[in-house]
Amino acid sequence: MGAIRLAFAVASYLLFFATFLYLAAFVGNLYVPKTIDAGGVLDPVSAAVVDVFLISLFGLQHSVMARSGFKRKLTQHIHPSIERSVYVLATVVVLWVMFALWQPIPAVVWATEGTAATVLWALFAAGWTIVFLSTWMLDHFELFGLRQAWFGFSGRNDHGPKFREPMFYRYVRHPLYFGMLVAFWAIPVMTVGHLLFAAVMSVYVLMAIRWEERDLTHALGEAYTEYRKRVGMIVPGIGKSR
Repeated sequence: MGAIRLAFAVASYLLFFATFLYLAAFVGNLYVPKTIDAGGVLDPVSAAVVDVFLISLFGLQHSVMARSGFKRKLTQHIHPSIERSVYVLATVVVLWVMFALWQPIPAVVWATEGTAATVLWALFAAGWTIVFLSTWMLDHFELFGLRQAWFGFSGRNDHGPKFREPMFYRYVRHPLYFGMLVAFWAIPVMTVGHLLFAAVMSVYVLMAIRWEERDLTHALGEAYTEYRKRVGMIVPGIGKSR
């Protein structure tokens, strides 16, 4: 069974990695059949209702499954070594539902050309790069469930999370979320649909940070509490805990 669980974790990881790439292309209207501004048959109000529902579905899945209480209940039914992989696979499913059902609202809020467009594309690329690099600065394989599955397969004990401040994390507590916000907002042509996506996702990110920090404080104790007092939340120097 350990080998099957490990294979499941690897498959979940690969599916997520492909989905991450598609998400970047979806948001940037790049090289994929369905993007944030492509397709759709609904009027703007109906489209907005559908889109807010889809983002809320993503937020609900992402937040509920990340809570310790849900994890405890889930691991009563599945092996603990694949709990994170189940979370990753559920995220993949919800994102593909969003890709498939998303309704664009094509009215243009702003459109840039030349140097301004180049700068925004550079920021867009930088945002996704920050997201990707941030996962490696802590433990990429733990974040996506491979570490847990490998330990379960090999029979070794995982000693749990340890507090560290590598690279970006010395300056902000949540560089991954910072990168996401940059990637969502830095776009040369901003439509109403894209603006709705960026705005609602930004609200969710700020809410998710609060929930995540509560769990991190519980897991890491005084070290994380002191870290919150020294380091800004998503912008250097801003959002320190008092």
